[in-house]
Amino acid sequence: MRTLTRRLALTVTTAGLTAWAAAGPASALELLDPPSLGHAVIDETLPPIEERMPREPLIVDLAATGKAVGEHGGDIRMLMRRAKDTRQMTVYGYARLVKYDERFELTPDILQSVDVEDERVFTLNLREGHKWSDGHPFTTEDFRYWWEDMAKNTELYPVGPPAFMKVRGEYPQVTVIDETTIRYAWPHPNPDFLPGLAGASPKYIYAPAHYLKQFHIDYGDTKAIQAMVEEKGQRSWASVHTKRGRLYRNDNPDLPVLQPWVVETKSPSDRFVFNRNPFYHKADANGLQLPYIDRVILNITESKLIAGKSATGDVDLQGRYLRFDDFTLLKQNEKKHGFSTRLWRIAKGAHLALFPNMTHTDPMWRDLMREPDFRRALSLAVNRYEINRVIYFGLALEGQNTLLPQSPLYQAAYRDRWSDFDPERANALLDGIGLKRGGLDRVRRLPNGEPLELIIETGGTSTEETDVLQLITDSWRQIGVKTFIKPLSQDNLRRRVFAGETQMAISFGWDNGIATADMSPVELAPIQQIQLQWPKWGQYYETNGNAGEPVDLPVAKQLKALLADWYQAPDRAQKEAIWRRMLDIHSDNVFSIGLVAGVLQPIVVRNGLNNVPQEGIWNWDPGAHFGIYGMDTFWWDREAVVLKN
Repeated sequence: MRTLTRRLALTVTTAGLTAWAAAGPASALELLDPPSLGHAVIDETLPPIEERMPREPLIVDLAATGKAVGEHGGDIRMLMRRAKDTRQMTVYGYARLVKYDERFELTPDILQSVDVEDERVFTLNLREGHKWSDGHPFTTEDFRYWWEDMAKNTELYPVGPPAFMKVRGEYPQVTVIDETTIRYAWPHPNPDFLPGLAGASPKYIYAPAHYLKQFHIDYGDTKAIQAMVEEKGQRSWASVHTKRGRLYRNDNPDLPVLQPWVVETKSPSDRFVFNRNPFYHKADANGLQLPYIDRVILNITESKLIAGKSATGDVDLQGRYLRFDDFTLLKQNEKKHGFSTRLWRIAKGAHLALFPNMTHTDPMWRDLMREPDFRRALSLAVNRYEINRVIYFGLALEGQNTLLPQSPLYQAAYRDRWSDFDPERANALLDGIGLKRGGLDRVRRLPNGEPLELIIETGGTSTEETDVLQLITDSWRQIGVKTFIKPLSQDNLRRRVFAGETQMAISFGWDNGIATADMSPVELAPIQQIQLQWPKWGQYYETNGNAGEPVDLPVAKQLKALLADWYQAPDRAQKEAIWRRMLDIHSDNVFSIGLVAGVLQPIVVRNGLNNVPQEGIWNWDPGAHFGIYGMDTFWWDREAVVLKN
């Protein structure tokens, strides 16, 4: 197993121990305060920087990724659609116990280092002197509190600790060794543990104990807690505790965090201000404490106005809520309003894919959707070249729902198989499975004699999906398949798919199109209800057989078995072999019909904002959108700050 070091140096002992360590000591580096905090230090409302940062802060090597060492100051303005989008600052800030670097390899971040033994035993080493955003020490007490007083408390977690802490039905043995060292030991390998900690929406195994204890019935004042329950209209102390302690949501200004910026605005509001965290654990090679930017400001507006406001200079950095079809408007306004529009590749397995519902309630439709040659024929009758040229100006990648070229597991055959536009071959496949043409309209007939009229449901919020589907409707007419488009809300679409009422849906493909062999192939096996091609199988797995249907298709059972094998694989070579087998099965069976991938995401960047990549990957997990590129290292040159203000 590869190590977790900033330079990826590998240390493996005969006991199977892998050590992941962060950058070396920075004791000789002179740490420099941001000017915006100078008065607070002079007034002694903040301690000096040497007392605020860990004894060994994380020194960010900007040169290694081609970035420039920056300077402090300024704001970044962004637009969001709703108050709950404050959680995006947890995504973009991307401070994690461990995180993905720009090569999508895991590396320590908040942690000083991690020792891993046989993917079962994980020893986490914290940074001595690290503090929460309110200045209180961040120690293993915060991990112990989460595990013993939160996860194991049946009022906070009625069904027991979160499922991500359970491996083959067993929870870890958690041992607090000292204030900066804690160990998690499972009887079986847990390759999901560290990737889960590094996620865009991370698995939290710690909480600010010093703050949350006041709301915990075992620690706080009972009368005070009961008064809060009544005042807030909550059901119990557990509800108050949960609401006050949601680290990911970023919706409680009083909640200490470890992120680069701290929210100061209470909800509801149409403007949320995030101030720099004075106790943040990173610095650059010159000793400047990160983040460079003093404040991030999220202004709330309607989603339909975000592209227009971005084009007229109301933002400094924007990606969310922009679409490729906004690109022309943005480019036309660059010079007038002082910004550039960059295009990053969206890293889903498919930007759009069709999902035949193989767990449909109607036996006839279910059997038809499970017929591989039916799915292959439909795929061969999609003119992806036309879709790419008409909708995406020829800039997308045509082909199936699979990994992208940026993945080390990528093979062109996976994307190309059954993706040529070949109506003649498609017709032959449909003839071969007995779907004969009939009637004056030459529409094929189903086994019951009725016309093959296929309803494709969409939950898209723009015309993009319906425009693509109209092109598919025209090309499928050539093979005798009559198609109807049914727009729905996203919630109604999922409800109908999950209930087995939808024949076929259109949506995005695999979330992670840039996977490595060390990342779980969970999206390739029928174990999640959200997988629109086999939702009832996924529901059955997720509910331990209490809902849904058991997998009864041999090739789908094989995918489940391969996923189980991956979790037990002893080394990367075997994991890679399993990945490739699963990818091959998917590309041959066409469980989902990929259309295009790698669609370009517009990124608006105000002139003078430095260290934002010209080219990048826009991906949720791994990636955290801006997070993987270190938004805490984005900076303004002084002239740009003056001009902007």
